[in-house]
Amino acid sequence: MDRLQAMEVFTRVVETNSFSKAADMLELPRGSVSNIVRSLEEYVGARLLNRTTRQVSLTDDGALYYERCVRILSEIADAESLLSEKRSGPVGTVRVDTSGTIAKALLLPAFDDFYRKYPHINLRLGLTDRNIDIIQDGVDCVIRMGNLEESSLVARRIGEARMTTCASPAYLKAHGMPTTLEELGKHQGVNYMSSRTGRTFPFEFIVDGEAVAVPMNGVLSVNDGSAYIAAGVLGYGIIQPSRFMVADLIAEGQLQEILVEYQSPSTPLSILYPHRQNVSSRVRAFMEWLTELAEGHPDLRI
Repeated sequence: MDRLQAMEVFTRVVETNSFSKAADMLELPRGSVSNIVRSLEEYVGARLLNRTTRQVSLTDDGALYYERCVRILSEIADAESLLSEKRSGPVGTVRVDTSGTIAKALLLPAFDDFYRKYPHINLRLGLTDRNIDIIQDGVDCVIRMGNLEESSLVARRIGEARMTTCASPAYLKAHGMPTTLEELGKHQGVNYMSSRTGRTFPFEFIVDGEAVAVPMNGVLSVNDGSAYIAAGVLGYGIIQPSRFMVADLIAEGQLQEILVEYQSPSTPLSILYPHRQNVSSRVRAFMEWLTELAEGHPDLRI
């Protein structure tokens, strides 16, 4: 039995709470994963996992062994990465989850720079607007907008996204240009709604140092950032997105900023990652690159 492979398989089963998910991540047959864990239990002389038809859970012995396995595997990965980095820089795969709008507006245009610096890192970019289980989904880090809920994850704020209020020239030609918040209330907006609760978010502005919510009338609500921006471009109503997401559309004349004398509260941009003792050099390299990218963006500077 390859004990290091067995440790890796065991930790993946624990973190994904599933033999089949662990098998998919490790590109092994499910039967092989089950056999490896069973052989490991026979080798250490203790049952490590409780198995039912619906879930997998750690035994007391399994919890102690899992902590040691994570530490050992992390040390080995760091040692290997240190040697490979001395030769050619960080090597391996980094799994990132973010929204489609962040990927399109911020990441994809800058990836040429990333690959020039780190040609031996492979990025796997998952695109969702919903919260995921970073451990069970096997993700190294997550990039999210907005205020974060309490969790066991480490959160690093890398930017403050400046908001803008805008509409398509066609919409403004048909409905006129609002110049005050009172006039804005008479216009039609595209509403953004939470994919988790279904609640729509009002527009927000800072008046006399306080945030003021302005609910918008509208016939269209969406829970996807790309669709939200597209609806604004198509003239379905006024939108209030993060400016970095629509800067190119504004420059091209597809959207026009309005009410520029009114500021809106900024929205935090953060990286989240598991609270582990050691972060691999390849994940650290990606996070540092992304932090520098945000710091250099005029609409994201903290």
